[in-house]
Amino acid sequence: MADHAVSDHPAVQAQLDRLWSLSPGADILGLERITTLLDRLGNPHRALPPVFHVAGTNGKGSTCAFLRAAMEADGKSVHVFTSPHLVRFNERIRVAGQLISDDALARYLERVLDIAEGVDASFFEVTTAAAFLAFTEHPADACIIEVGLGGRLDATNVIANPVVCGIAQLGIDHQAFLGDTLAAIAAEKAGIAKPGAPLVTQRYVESLFPVMMDAVARARTSWIGQGDGWDAAAYRDRLHYRDEQGRLDTPLPRLAGAHQVQNAALAFAMLRHQNAVPLSEAALKAAPLWAHWPARLQRLDHGPLLAPLPDATAAWLDGGHNAGAGEAISAFFTSDRLEGQKLQLVIGMLANKDVDAFLSPFAGRIAHVHALPVPGHEHHEAERFAAIATRWGIGCTAHEEPTGAIRAVAALGEPAPKLLIGGSLYLAGEILRLNDQLPD
Repeated sequence: MADHAVSDHPAVQAQLDRLWSLSPGADILGLERITTLLDRLGNPHRALPPVFHVAGTNGKGSTCAFLRAAMEADGKSVHVFTSPHLVRFNERIRVAGQLISDDALARYLERVLDIAEGVDASFFEVTTAAAFLAFTEHPADACIIEVGLGGRLDATNVIANPVVCGIAQLGIDHQAFLGDTLAAIAAEKAGIAKPGAPLVTQRYVESLFPVMMDAVARARTSWIGQGDGWDAAAYRDRLHYRDEQGRLDTPLPRLAGAHQVQNAALAFAMLRHQNAVPLSEAALKAAPLWAHWPARLQRLDHGPLLAPLPDATAAWLDGGHNAGAGEAISAFFTSDRLEGQKLQLVIGMLANKDVDAFLSPFAGRIAHVHALPVPGHEHHEAERFAAIATRWGIGCTAHEEPTGAIRAVAALGEPAPKLLIGGSLYLAGEILRLNDQLPD
């Protein structure tokens, strides 16, 4: 889908308008269209710096952030392709450590769109081709590529020779494209496995072992899973990692949430099971504190959006929207962190997301639900959230936009309310824009 991307830069917006006219932006998985685009561009994906390819239901973006942090701590120059963006389209393409400029972005989109007629390429496919073109034409030591949707048929899977592939947490999401069982989803994600590139994964239930073994057998590579080839845990406020190369003791991640320990460790495991981009132990130890990934249990500043709230307000933002994300986010809000209070929940979710699966871990931790639409997208109506609130014995209020929800929380008169805003990365981007916290 086109993510309703807009830009305040006229040249970028002109290319986005062209993209809308050439393509419906449909999510139709397959490699035929991206292969045609790249062939017309001279196959830039075959000349990329060493590629670290990352998939997963939850945590793949955070894993990319830890990979980037480790490499940059060692003085490496890194290209990064991630999705979706939160506020600015440029966030998807980081060239040698910097967000792509508007002028460069407009030029690369134009070059792709100039050769795209008749391909019916999707928004994501055009964006992927533009990123690969930019990455090929600028030197860097490494390239971090996040899968967009699934893995096997994702546009990024045209990369034939990554140095290592990683898969973060698996869960049920995007069932219309990937299947409605964990095994089916795992098979799609594991489709990124390539010959000679170790497939490094987090810990999975034993029922998925045959799926992973089949994937690496087909790809003629090896599977290095957590609990077998490597392992990690938090202990006494440190991250303890180990594999056949030895032990690594680092600070805990600056990114909030116990789940980030496993995402950082997956990045360590990927880095330590490849030889193309050697890193110092000091760089690995720096990565947990250097990594930054907005809208993932991000503590919001007291910016323009939050101005009506007391200065002592603790407000967190997270774009998670599935069962695994709900469990991880809820686990962050321990009784100690909440200090005897319950959360004011401001939430909006896309219509194709399972509201009950996401919210069930929060039962007993929410004081009131403030329901929002997700502008520009099909979304759950306020009545859907109200039904859950009624089961929990709490209230639910519908708001047209985030400022109304924030004013409602402020009207409660609590000296130090606890606030969680979440349910959608698209909504999270709007929150960051309104609060003047643009990702960089």
